[in-house]
Amino acid sequence: MNWKSLDLKKKQLDALRPLKPELVRNLEEWFRVELTYTSNAIEGNTLTRQETAVVLEKGLTVGGRTVQEHLEATNHAKALDWLKERLAHPKAALGEKEILHLHEMILKGIDDHNAGRYRNVMVRISGSTVILPNARKVPELMTEFVSWLKSSAKIHPAEQAAEAHYRLVTIHPFIDGNGRTARLLMNLMLMQNGFPPAFIRTRERVTYLTGLEKAQLGGTKDDYEKLMAKTMDRSLDIYLNAAKGKTPFKENQTGSHLLRIGALSQKTGESVATLRHWTKEGLLNPADRTEKGYTLYETGAVEKVKKIRVKQSQRLSLQEIKRELENEK
Repeated sequence: MNWKSLDLKKKQLDALRPLKPELVRNLEEWFRVELTYTSNAIEGNTLTRQETAVVLEKGLTVGGRTVQEHLEATNHAKALDWLKERLAHPKAALGEKEILHLHEMILKGIDDHNAGRYRNVMVRISGSTVILPNARKVPELMTEFVSWLKSSAKIHPAEQAAEAHYRLVTIHPFIDGNGRTARLLMNLMLMQNGFPPAFIRTRERVTYLTGLEKAQLGGTKDDYEKLMAKTMDRSLDIYLNAAKGKTPFKENQTGSHLLRIGALSQKTGESVATLRHWTKEGLLNPADRTEKGYTLYETGAVEKVKKIRVKQSQRLSLQEIKRELENEK
């Protein structure tokens, strides 16, 4: 992977700095919502982008969503605020204490017993054959990880950030919150080196997870690294477009690939009422909502609806179907 290919756009961005304060504020507010929405969605949080914005910007709760989902949103946003504070002290140490603090913020109020603590039990990744390290090895592995962080400063900062993310999720030091903590760490490292934070779209989730798993099972990291480079390149484009006066978020706005619930109904033969019920029960996860509140789904929802109907014909309950679908991820 040629990480230096990102340098041209970064140099262009650096040449346009300092950006106007109001522009920086708008970008930071947008990324705060986007990073929170996408990172949590990867882990199964059902808040849409618009709902995440309502929770973070207006402090409101969303009907039909759990307390945990709301806490996941506010906790992640507070962790991003902490990252921003650390950028004011570029020489501040980055070690186990800081990683544990990040994790503590992620799980605060959700699992206080395990927040900011290494796991002491074996864990598995649902639906994956990856064997994670024994819990007794975690402290030693984390010491080695921090040592690597300090000794790897000479490699390209984008590569270092992506590799740090990969190494942390592979150690899997926590009971829960490993992915969110690793993505926050990656973005802290990117921002410390002048790069914008990177986010993984909901429709890139499968590519992301399979890329990680492929590498963890002894295969090449190419797929994972290509995706990480793509996410970093995308964020550079957003900043560059904003700095040049263009529409900064055009590339990430709702696209024609998303289906309204009526279109999903036509393509699957299921009634809108049925699709709404399956969505409420968590079998279908909306990709987004329009400004007027219309639910939007990825095109992959068509196949998922067909799977649900097949499983129903096997006399499985909705909860059983939901568990099976989660295990297939």
